[in-house]
Amino acid sequence: MSEVQVDRPQAGPLSPPRQGGPVTWVRTLLREPTVLLLASQVLTGVVALAANILMVRSLTPTHRGEVALLLQVVYLATQVMLLGTERSFVASYHNVAPASAVRAYARLLAVPCCLFLTAALIWWMAAPERLTPGAAVCAMVAWFALIETTGLATRSIAIAVGRTRDFLLSRVIEALLLLTMLIGLYLAGAGNPAAWLLAYLIAGAVPTVAYLVFWLRLPPAADAVPVRPEQNRLVRREGLALFPAAISNMAMLRVDRLVIPALASTAALGLYASVATMTELLAWPLRAYADSRLGRWRSAHQEGTLRTRPIMTAVGLYVLAVVPIAAGSLYLLIVPLFGEQYAEAVSIVVPLVVAAGLYGISRVALGLLIAKGHAKLVSAAEITGFVVSFAAYVLLIPRLGILGAAWGSLAGYATCLVFALVTTVTTRDRA
Repeated sequence: MSEVQVDRPQAGPLSPPRQGGPVTWVRTLLREPTVLLLASQVLTGVVALAANILMVRSLTPTHRGEVALLLQVVYLATQVMLLGTERSFVASYHNVAPASAVRAYARLLAVPCCLFLTAALIWWMAAPERLTPGAAVCAMVAWFALIETTGLATRSIAIAVGRTRDFLLSRVIEALLLLTMLIGLYLAGAGNPAAWLLAYLIAGAVPTVAYLVFWLRLPPAADAVPVRPEQNRLVRREGLALFPAAISNMAMLRVDRLVIPALASTAALGLYASVATMTELLAWPLRAYADSRLGRWRSAHQEGTLRTRPIMTAVGLYVLAVVPIAAGSLYLLIVPLFGEQYAEAVSIVVPLVVAAGLYGISRVALGLLIAKGHAKLVSAAEITGFVVSFAAYVLLIPRLGILGAAWGSLAGYATCLVFALVTTVTTRDRA
């Protein structure tokens, strides 16, 4: 994934400015696209943590599990509609006009979104009543999936056209709206899962639609690159090559939330999700780091200067330092934060924290593989990790409940990491 250089100074993103002192250097750093993307990811993680605490303090484990299940359906649907185009779009539409980028991505999403809405309508009409939450909830989930898909597309558009500050501001607006509504639901004692899902839908829709309209009205810059007719075909072709990796990664992350209700109960999912949502935050900095450095790593690989071992060593040391602190803190805070009814969730803290650390390392290793041009190996690693985790879920959840799900996640992430590490260090650093 290449990054736009519109806001980048000649001195480089982390180099001291030639003049102006530390204040100028800080301002320059805060304009960096990579820093802005990292800030948006961290903000999302903080909001997810706060939302999780508010929900578990307001909902029963069963209702918390229902919200988690519906959110996982939405997140999986977004990957299907995107068809792996997030990174390929950035590479192909580098430095085009904002309006052109919005219209191009709209054309890419038109057919997948129409097919998804048709499938959602068929499901509501044909599925057994016990598997359908009702027309209102089905419609809400379908529209929320469209909003999430569009929101992820705006991230790619923002990187491609040099509007990462707009993207960060849209995340800030979304966070403020979501927290305001969730706090209102908490204070009102709302126990209906649909009300909490509606808050997510509204918070995501408002800034996403507003910025799309804003970008469509922006005049093209004088140096904007014209759009070629074949660009969308290239984006689709490259996206399909990365789609197995995208869907396998999402499945590896989210399928546990789908399997637990089927093999245990929604109450068990509520207990599991309350911990898993918090432990996932450990991997956010590493995932943001890999995303923000991908363009630089590819350039370094092409120049023959990319060195993977120092990068992986530093990432491993970071995880070794953070995991014990996170595990101990979360172990002690589960009951005070969530209440006595979540005491059973303490048993899954350690395996889930370790799993999150391994997952974070694998994001960096796979990012290095993408930089080297080994997309097939990335897909192979993600698919292998998903197969192992799913098999572990099926074998362990009926016997161990949520602890089986935690160990299944650990097994899948560890397998993916081993695959990624072996291929990363054995593939050539030089182009």
